[in-house]
Amino acid sequence: MRKIVVYVGMITLGLSACQSAQESSQGELPILGRREVVEKVVNGETQTDTVYHQIADFNFVNQDSMSITNADVSGKVYVADFFFTSCPTICPVMKTQMLRVYEAFKDQDDFAILSHTIDPEYDTVALLKDYALRLGVNDASTWHFLTGDKEHIYEIGQQSYMVTAGEDKDEPGGYIHSGAFILVDPNGHIRGIYDGTEANQVDKLIKDIPKLLYEFESKK
Repeated sequence: MRKIVVYVGMITLGLSACQSAQESSQGELPILGRREVVEKVVNGETQTDTVYHQIADFNFVNQDSMSITNADVSGKVYVADFFFTSCPTICPVMKTQMLRVYEAFKDQDDFAILSHTIDPEYDTVALLKDYALRLGVNDASTWHFLTGDKEHIYEIGQQSYMVTAGEDKDEPGGYIHSGAFILVDPNGHIRGIYDGTEANQVDKLIKDIPKLLYEFESKK
């Protein structure tokens, strides 16, 4: 079996690339990230198959002290982002914009939001619970504020979601992260990336979520 690795727009938040990827899709959203073209022989004939980048296995804890893993979002469309509660820069804007997404889809059973803190030592479960309540998120069934092992959070941010997430003492608050909202389909494939600090980008996200919900509902 032979594998050919093809890199499809490593997702960075110099959002011109992000926007062009989004705007190029008029119907079904593209699958973003790395892909492998795998050749195999079936009944003497060489066939090719494409294996797309997927979100790696994870296990975090939400604001209700519940363990949240890939199984909890399996079969769901979800939006992921990275933040920290003491963030003095873009996080308040991001959460204001994510609230718009939450309000639009909070009653949708096959939708979720995963917000990962990049400062788990400070952002305890109790603090994340208080933070969620102050935002008006009283029910954790849709929007999960996640904490856990710091290195695992950074790894999944950088390698799976392909965004910046980590410590940087030269940055305000001591951490650096992108303002990306990452749209993920029920198969764990990244289908869109949006600037969570820009209302027009979040408008696009809110329009794209029903496309994915319909795409996978029609396949059931």
